[in-house]
Amino acid sequence: MRTEQLTAQALERVDFDKYLLANAVGKRAEEIANGAKSLLDMDTSAMKYADIALQEIAEGKITVSLES
Repeated sequence: MRTEQLTAQALERVDFDKYLLANAVGKRAEEIANGAKSLLDMDTSAMKYADIALQEIAEGKITVSLES
């Protein structure tokens, strides 16, 4: 899937809040960089951490919500 389509799908999951999406992708990418396992059912060895995180959110494997 193209990055633009993936981003649009992920934005739908966070009610089109691009700041929330950017924050969620950054946090999840950091978790993956620190050893967390990818939730995707594919080989992610050649993917960047942020791309993995974005795809996880777009596919609904990670739920994102506002926390105070």
